[in-house]
Amino acid sequence: MTKVRKVTYQKVGLAIVLTTSLGLTGCWTHSSDKAIEPLPQVVEKNPSVARQWNEVLLEGIRNDFARPTVHARNLFHISSAMYDVWTAYTDESSSYLLGKTLLGSECSFSGITPVLDTPVGIQEAREEAISYASYRLILDRFKISPDKDDTFVLADALMAELGYDISNNSTDYSSGSAAALGNHMAECYLAFGAVDGSKEDILHGNAFYQVSNAPLDPELPGNPDITDLDRWQSLNLGTYIDQSGNVVTGAIEFLGAEWGEVAPFSMTDADKTSHERGGYNYIVYHDPGMPPTIEGDLAAEYEWNFSLVSKWSSHLDPNDGVMIDISPKSQGNIDINDMPRNFSDYKDFYNVSEGGDIGQGYETNPVTGESYAEQLVPRGDYARVLAEFWADGPDSETPPGHWFVLMNTVFEHAEFERKFEGEGEIVGELEWDVKSYFALGGTMHDSAIASWGIKGWYDYIRPVSAIRAMADLGQRSDMSKANYNAKGLTLEAGLIELVEAGDALAGTDNEHVGKIKVFAWKGPEYIRNVNTDMAGVDWILAENWWPYQRPSFVTPPFAGFVSGHSTFSRAAAEMLTLLTGSAYFPGGMSGFNVTKNEFLVFEEGPSVDMVLQWATYRDASDQCSLSRIWGGIHPPADDIPGRFIGEKIGKGAYAFAKEYFDGNK
Repeated sequence: MTKVRKVTYQKVGLAIVLTTSLGLTGCWTHSSDKAIEPLPQVVEKNPSVARQWNEVLLEGIRNDFARPTVHARNLFHISSAMYDVWTAYTDESSSYLLGKTLLGSECSFSGITPVLDTPVGIQEAREEAISYASYRLILDRFKISPDKDDTFVLADALMAELGYDISNNSTDYSSGSAAALGNHMAECYLAFGAVDGSKEDILHGNAFYQVSNAPLDPELPGNPDITDLDRWQSLNLGTYIDQSGNVVTGAIEFLGAEWGEVAPFSMTDADKTSHERGGYNYIVYHDPGMPPTIEGDLAAEYEWNFSLVSKWSSHLDPNDGVMIDISPKSQGNIDINDMPRNFSDYKDFYNVSEGGDIGQGYETNPVTGESYAEQLVPRGDYARVLAEFWADGPDSETPPGHWFVLMNTVFEHAEFERKFEGEGEIVGELEWDVKSYFALGGTMHDSAIASWGIKGWYDYIRPVSAIRAMADLGQRSDMSKANYNAKGLTLEAGLIELVEAGDALAGTDNEHVGKIKVFAWKGPEYIRNVNTDMAGVDWILAENWWPYQRPSFVTPPFAGFVSGHSTFSRAAAEMLTLLTGSAYFPGGMSGFNVTKNEFLVFEEGPSVDMVLQWATYRDASDQCSLSRIWGGIHPPADDIPGRFIGEKIGKGAYAFAKEYFDGNK
């Protein structure tokens, strides 16, 4: 039996909102099959119409394929359409697309007078226009989604609850029709989407990218067919069921290799470089330069990065006796200036043997003035929960949507005040939501363009390919020992060793003697029943190493460098810090409740209850980055550059959005 997380729907007043199944402490919503009431810090209220449509959009993303690039764009376009509708009824803020021409796509606008030119009438008109714009865009953007019917039922139901006629397709807003303005707004964004460089006409596919390596079959030992250990390798999972229940056959294709040519939100030509390969110019924003390669000056860093992923895999057992404090008392509080700029300095930033980074936590909660309470849990539980919580693969709203979920819940906190940059008067809920969505949508869109442009050009290898390939080559530590190869793995007692005669892994005829073995998570073949079994950690042949992922989602369908999670998360954290005027979550801490033996999906666990906790938005972002190493998806070389790029994007996108808010664009 497979564990499945589900989202349930409830009606609150005249609004449909999504309720979550795991408890909140003022922050995250997520999905599960057991309902738990939100904790008291979350205020129950009727959400704005913008929030309601954002929830429908997020559910549409969960019902679709796991496409972070496409959904960052969807989140931006639909959020921007909401914002443009809001500006149609004021001359104090500038629109993004309404009444303008972008990329040759014209969105005409001659002004609109609401039927009732009063604050109440304007509010009602905005709500109606936002609803029609969002509804039309959702119907179009998810028309090929595998579970589109579920999304459309939800969208239809919300229109009905709000009292709007879905058969009204008019775009003639000259008479003051808010519905027509919303329909017109949707048409503008659909036209803009046809010319924004995302290749919507070929379903956002690649026109030029060519994969360099034959695919890896992770069910078979080793990586015998790889030829370029610096380049991305597809996976061949045979015939399997994807996250939406579809039967898929054959090698996985690179998602978004040419996404760098999509029109950005705030990034400019000054941020852009172009690289030619195979007759195609790959567009790269915030170019970080080349990652470590298997040969050359950074060959040692290459091996260190990927072997670290294998070593941290040894932490994924809650029965190893290692307990750690996961509270803000001991975790987080890393200054950007303390992060390494050179690959050779990464060893000083990450705790190689114990896991984690240089974060030492906080002495006190700045809001309450009290010390944060210690929370000791098994490291193996913490690492596994992080790997899954932040994975954002199947059945999720993907990383950009995950940060919309976080932001929505921040806004519900009892101590949160809707003041831009934490100053001035409290802003109305609808205005706050549409402006916040516009800013975060643009931030996530730029993050996708930057990180996937880099992924497409550098086309960097993933850990499952690199670790197995180096293990096939041998060990690089001792020329006098068996299986020496200068491009192999470095031996380390207790973590990476040679198989010797008499070893439990030697084989019936000693056929594995001389091979590399690693102390790591044993892999999905040791899990027969996800509700009762846990793979655990032990010595395995390195040729059989697996990331901590479900078998049908072994590694994402795109290159590793740079980490999209690190880029998205750091950019969102910077944007939220500027938007709210504080680096801290409301109350000085937020978190997510995890229930014993109910959270993990593809194996049993965790073995204890816990609460993931963060003092600041940046702490949550940094935790997300670490989760990808424990999950076996990224080495540090993918992580740190993504954090730096995210910092630039978050700050730049917020400043750019603010110019629109202030009417200066």
